[in-house]
Amino acid sequence: METRDVPISVPALATEPRFAQRLREHLEAEQLLDKCYQLQEMPGGRVALPVLEEKLSLLSLPQEMPCGLVRIQDPIPSRASRRRAPARRLRDELRRLLGESWSEELERDVPRAWQRHGDLVLLSEDSFRAAPWEKLGPALWETVASALGARRLARRGRVLPGGMRCPSVTLLLGQDPWVEHVDNGIRYTFDVTKCMFSPGNITEKLRVASLPCSGEVLVDLYAGIGYFTLPYLVHAAAAFAHACEWNSHAVEALRRNLVLNGVQDRCRVHHGDSRELELRDVADRVNLGLIPSSEEGWPVACRVLKKGTGGVLHIHHNVEALPAERGSPEGSSPDGEAQHPMEGGGKETRRARIRPEWQRWAEATAARIRGLLAELHGQPWSTSILHIEVVKSYAPHVHHLVLDLECRPTLPTEPTASSSIPPDPTGR
Repeated sequence: METRDVPISVPALATEPRFAQRLREHLEAEQLLDKCYQLQEMPGGRVALPVLEEKLSLLSLPQEMPCGLVRIQDPIPSRASRRRAPARRLRDELRRLLGESWSEELERDVPRAWQRHGDLVLLSEDSFRAAPWEKLGPALWETVASALGARRLARRGRVLPGGMRCPSVTLLLGQDPWVEHVDNGIRYTFDVTKCMFSPGNITEKLRVASLPCSGEVLVDLYAGIGYFTLPYLVHAAAAFAHACEWNSHAVEALRRNLVLNGVQDRCRVHHGDSRELELRDVADRVNLGLIPSSEEGWPVACRVLKKGTGGVLHIHHNVEALPAERGSPEGSSPDGEAQHPMEGGGKETRRARIRPEWQRWAEATAARIRGLLAELHGQPWSTSILHIEVVKSYAPHVHHLVLDLECRPTLPTEPTASSSIPPDPTGR
């Protein structure tokens, strides 16, 4: 991929070195000095002091200091400019680009957050939508990329309707849509215009990576590009994985990612609708990572579990909880989001307080799975709630949860359910 360098020039006052300090003090006093760039030596020995483009109309040349207006090509950023936060640097560069056309409306349209995938920055859907930006053409995207240290830019749109959950992403600068992202030592590559990537799921990917899966067979019913398949194989030491995915773009990325991480020989990719999966009696563990609900996959998950020994289901679901009547609930952060174990830094936060609605959902799910297994195999099964993980909140009172549900065949005389949460065997 090739991108052309952004030609930048800024206005400056050039003077003899003996007047440079006095001129600098004058420009600072008049608030005309552009502190984003260094003073620069010009041909002939003169020194150029950058001035603000948007204030050129206010500039008056001091008579006692001979100087002239010039333009510096490819100015050198000042040390203070290099230390600025990226959002501040982006705003300053755009103000310089627009000069007197800068307005509060445009400032509100400048993003303060974005996703970075290698040398590509993915902007939010509502970035740079005001009409004046369109007049700038490619210069806008070149300036944004330069300010953010990127070579490529893209902007998100709304997720396209349909079960594939395809993103609507437009490349703004650059031609190659394939990016690479590294999480917990695992490399993910994907076409940013065709595949979704959720950095908000990092805590669950870290948790999965530390589960005791040595020697186990995993079935991942909604594999995507390998968000959870890869942590199971690379870090959790699963012996083999069956990865199911129906989006052809995600399947292409998944196959590439298996090779990138050297685990292609321990995974079979099933391209198609996981509800039609023909596997039976193979899995020690099943991942159902689909939200808002993975319920359509529950019968399949029951079929693929080993009928002689059973296994563990990891069931993702968005669960709505009623707002607390007074203050923040116990175990929540000041902004109302429940705390959950964080495995990346070696320390754990407080375990989330399990809200009644979450507990009821987990128990209802356990009962439903128990019924499906009994119907499928013609004998009783037990289901035990091992853990309820809070991944993130999507809206006030709506949380993405993961239920770790142990499912085992049992004799009719043995207990068939557990409605409490015993100590987590993984130490969480």
